[in-house]
Amino acid sequence: MKADYDLLVIGGGINGAGIARDAAGRGVSVCLAEMGDLAGATSSASTKLIHGGLRYLEYYEFDLVRKALKEREVLWKLAPHIAWPMRFILPHHKDLRPAWLLRLGLFLYDHIGGRKLLPATKTVKLDGGPLAQGLASGFRKGFEYSDCWVEDARLVVLNARDAANRGADICVRTKCVSARREGDHWLATLKDLDSGEERIITASVLVNAAGPWVADMLSGVVGANRKSNVRLVKGSHIVVPRLFEHDRCFIFQNADGRIIFAIPYEQDFTLIGTTDVDYGGDPGAVRIDDREVRYMCEAVSEYLEKPVQPEDVVHTYSGVRPLYDDGASEAKAATRDYVLELDGGEGKPPMLSVFGGKITTYRKLAEHVLSKLDPYLTFKKGEWTATEALPGGGFPVLSFDDEVKQLHTRYGFLSAKTAMRLVRAYGLDAAELLGEAGSLEDLGTAFGADLYQREVDWLMAREWARCADDVLWRRSKLGLRLTAEEVEKLDAYMASALREHSGAAAC
Repeated sequence: MKADYDLLVIGGGINGAGIARDAAGRGVSVCLAEMGDLAGATSSASTKLIHGGLRYLEYYEFDLVRKALKEREVLWKLAPHIAWPMRFILPHHKDLRPAWLLRLGLFLYDHIGGRKLLPATKTVKLDGGPLAQGLASGFRKGFEYSDCWVEDARLVVLNARDAANRGADICVRTKCVSARREGDHWLATLKDLDSGEERIITASVLVNAAGPWVADMLSGVVGANRKSNVRLVKGSHIVVPRLFEHDRCFIFQNADGRIIFAIPYEQDFTLIGTTDVDYGGDPGAVRIDDREVRYMCEAVSEYLEKPVQPEDVVHTYSGVRPLYDDGASEAKAATRDYVLELDGGEGKPPMLSVFGGKITTYRKLAEHVLSKLDPYLTFKKGEWTATEALPGGGFPVLSFDDEVKQLHTRYGFLSAKTAMRLVRAYGLDAAELLGEAGSLEDLGTAFGADLYQREVDWLMAREWARCADDVLWRRSKLGLRLTAEEVEKLDAYMASALREHSGAAAC
């Protein structure tokens, strides 16, 4: 009997969405089940960087750094609306790593990753001029290098959208409550967590990309009797009012060997992070604690003229990284590379579990998964995801400003700031979202900031958004700007819309 799907992917984070996209584009029938929202956990709680990981060179993870560096410009080209270059300044701290070691690390960083468009490293003065603004005295020079920013949750959603456009079924708020082998296929029970309804599907292959729940999936759902190889590590971030007038990011060294980023965020803020703390609780209930807030405030304050205090923090978020347990003594030293474990085959339907991984390398991970599943699935050969733009992409990486100008010219009733935000979020799809609108009134109810009903309807119909948090903290970061009353109004509207159009946002 032919299975309902060739491939069942459990988990709607970046790895699951990337695998679903790659597989669907090769002609594989795919069902992706995510028990919450897309990017609802780890994949929306990153530092939002496409980077090689400069500090990983100290742990001799050269292959990981090389692989990640090569992906920077690939992902920038795939999605130039949600990804863009940033320049990072690493101040030289005379009591920490010597200048020659920093230069050597950055020389490797510049030359092992196939950099073509991103500018090279250079030495900068920090004892005067605009780059010194806000810094404590005593820092005389630093090293400026390139990496890229990415809207992490939108990257997940765009991969899911492209997978759906290529035939995949994307099922949000849908939990896989059981999965067992039956003959040559998997028999899985999927539960819609909104309605409580259950349905049984069959699949030839199961991919366990459940992130922090990868071990729970193995033991609780599949019933595998094996030792878990996952190490859960909490990473937290804080957001404070903007610390610097310029557009550079800082990477600060700490005496404990870790580094802390301070990055311009959503025009008016600075994002500071991250921590590395072993975690043993429920990944769905992870929260920052006071010790982490103090740690990050103190770490950045060592470099600043005016210290950052805990009371300055306007927003926080935390996530749990499902790292592969390689036996490292400290969380900061655990490998960030991914590990794929295949179980079954030779007459038993296979299951592939994903441990670890970085947002930067998600696309290569997906290719590796398809390569490992080659003996068990029939699909088109040849890697393709490096050249096919994600939804809303498809324009040259250096023409973002031109796209904003074109949208602003076509929809003159928008402010320049709103036009830029819409292109940043939707790229070429922004015009389709706005349609024939000729005024702000045509966009429907205003919910606050520059969020209108037209955009919310789009997100519900096209991007599986079902509640205010989905819109305000994953499809955008407008949660930083809306009041509690405005959030309540948005939630009420979305709940009413879902009741009126039940099933419109389901898989």
